[in-house]
Amino acid sequence: MPQPFVLDPAGADPDAEHRTLRAKGPATRVDVLGVTAWSVTDPDLLKRLLTSSDVSKDARRHWPQFNDAIQTWPLALWVAVENMFTAYGQDHRRLRRMVAPAFSARRVDALKDRVENIVAELLDDLEKTEPGEQADLREHFAYPLPIQVIGHLMGLPAGRREGFRAVVDGVFATTLTPEQAAANTVALYAVLDDLIATRRAEPGDDMTSLLIAARDEDGDGSALSENELRDTLLLMISAGYETTVNLIDQGITALLTHPEQLHNVRSGRATWGDVVEETLRLEPAVKHLPMRFAVRDIPLPDGQVIAEGEAILASYAAANRHPDWHGDSAESFDVTRTAPGPEHLAFGYGAHFCLGAPLARLEGAIAIRAFFDRFPHAELAVPSDQLPRVASLITNGHQHLPVRLKPAV
Repeated sequence: MPQPFVLDPAGADPDAEHRTLRAKGPATRVDVLGVTAWSVTDPDLLKRLLTSSDVSKDARRHWPQFNDAIQTWPLALWVAVENMFTAYGQDHRRLRRMVAPAFSARRVDALKDRVENIVAELLDDLEKTEPGEQADLREHFAYPLPIQVIGHLMGLPAGRREGFRAVVDGVFATTLTPEQAAANTVALYAVLDDLIATRRAEPGDDMTSLLIAARDEDGDGSALSENELRDTLLLMISAGYETTVNLIDQGITALLTHPEQLHNVRSGRATWGDVVEETLRLEPAVKHLPMRFAVRDIPLPDGQVIAEGEAILASYAAANRHPDWHGDSAESFDVTRTAPGPEHLAFGYGAHFCLGAPLARLEGAIAIRAFFDRFPHAELAVPSDQLPRVASLITNGHQHLPVRLKPAV
């Protein structure tokens, strides 16, 4: 059997890497920071696996390497957390039911005015940039919007959001040593414990307070264990802002790089919602999502077999650009791309489809539209291929997004 293909921990050239993975077939064995997994890039196969009871996200029950991995693997937190992200079967349904109210259509719609107000305030600050000067849109626009929104939703005090951001960035980093990753996890849980203590002492109309109440009022702990409470908060806060940061970053970058596509929106041939969906397809916020596990042997279309207990990596970015799905233009940004609905896997598929998708779409559409309304002459300050990527094989964004908002006088 050939050696697994080693994924670049820094994700320096993901497009080339994804082409290589697709060329190796519907699924191929890869090395993920020292752990072997099956990278699945064929969209039809990936959808089948994501909806199959033969595939689990519960590493404790279905991954023989679990005990060893959590000692040394830099991504141990991704399989060790106890929340709906790693739950299987009935446990997943129980935990998802508890979280779902935070992202109901009514609650998301109620956030629209707040999102618009935050966006307006951020753009007001950017307006102060001198003509011809650069502004870092990732730092001063893409980041603060979602962290303020999720901070409000979850009751995260404003003064502690930057500290939480720092440790969540460490969760998505894939260039940390095992020691650095372990230290980041300790710091992360200290911030979570502080949040729980604060909301227990001062409950409010936020999801953290509601989850704490459900935990504390349930005498036998059947609704939510203390570990599940902490890890559910971790999932909701981290996933609720990191992915939206990347969506805003990539959407603005794509339109500045492809002015003809911006013209399509301004002329009415496409909508801002189309911009969001095409950005999610071409540059999904998460490139690879660790991990799932085979509950039993799974035969593949090409005759290979994912053996019981082997890990599976959902390679969303590679699948989204598969030519069998989107033809010869699969690697092109085209906001007029016709489809009966969102044709991508950026939010997952099946039982684990992202609950926060409606909120991310709302924030993305409002932010990108308002930015181009306010700064119609904005331009990248460097060529797009010189934008430094976040050093990660998981998250898909830029370290900085330098833009000139107004022409030089």
